[in-house]
Amino acid sequence: MDAAFFDLDKTVIAKASMVAFGKPLLRAGLISRWLVLRALWGQLVYLHLGADEARMERMRSSVLRLTKGWDQAKVSEVVRQALDEVIEPIVYDEALDLIRLHQDAGRRVFIVSASPVEVVAPLAEYLGVDDAIATRARLDDEGRYTGEVEFYSYGIHKVEAMRELAERHDLDLARSWAYSDSITDLPMLQAVGFPVAVNPDRELARAAAEQGWEVLHFGHEVALRDRVSMPTRGQTAVGAAGAAGVAAGAAAWWWLRRGQTRQS
Repeated sequence: MDAAFFDLDKTVIAKASMVAFGKPLLRAGLISRWLVLRALWGQLVYLHLGADEARMERMRSSVLRLTKGWDQAKVSEVVRQALDEVIEPIVYDEALDLIRLHQDAGRRVFIVSASPVEVVAPLAEYLGVDDAIATRARLDDEGRYTGEVEFYSYGIHKVEAMRELAERHDLDLARSWAYSDSITDLPMLQAVGFPVAVNPDRELARAAAEQGWEVLHFGHEVALRDRVSMPTRGQTAVGAAGAAGVAAGAAAWWWLRRGQTRQS
């Protein structure tokens, strides 16, 4: 069986609407106004300089230090109150059509993102795909973030997870598709038989031209609720209350990391 693997940010999700997590985190006193300004500054730096592994690692390390020891009970309450704000992202209509096209052809579809699984998994569910590959943070015995990562869904690590999925589901990567906007996902694109650059950054556009890969440009942005069935405000609160490991540490990590790099 073949499959299709989609990066999330700027490939399926058109805008960083999950940045809304910043407001409730600030209200709860988990982050400061200075940190908010730092994230906004990071966004400007990213727009002009792009992402590289060194910047990614510096941001990851600093935010992991920030979230160490955060209490899951307090965090869960913050997420419960904010979840309805973050599950209404603007998505590319073209991406949703492609997902449905692959599904109609009998292929398994996966979201592959460097963002935390607490953020990616609900979106993957609402998008109606089979599963998600995402970053997993390590928790201690009391459910607090340790400041360490159990699995970092980035670069070659994405490929390792894809190969595990392929073995588990008997997938043929040589006959599968992958979609991404970022040069940081070059290993993921090279791991499949049909790589596609979507709204590529400059370096990925150059690599795609050199390799003769297909390039797509998505531009029709729609609200996810307009295309798929999503839970009501009450349902999201119930879902958040029961979601294991939903944590503001993960949300903050995504929120800050987004200023430095695309979800790759």
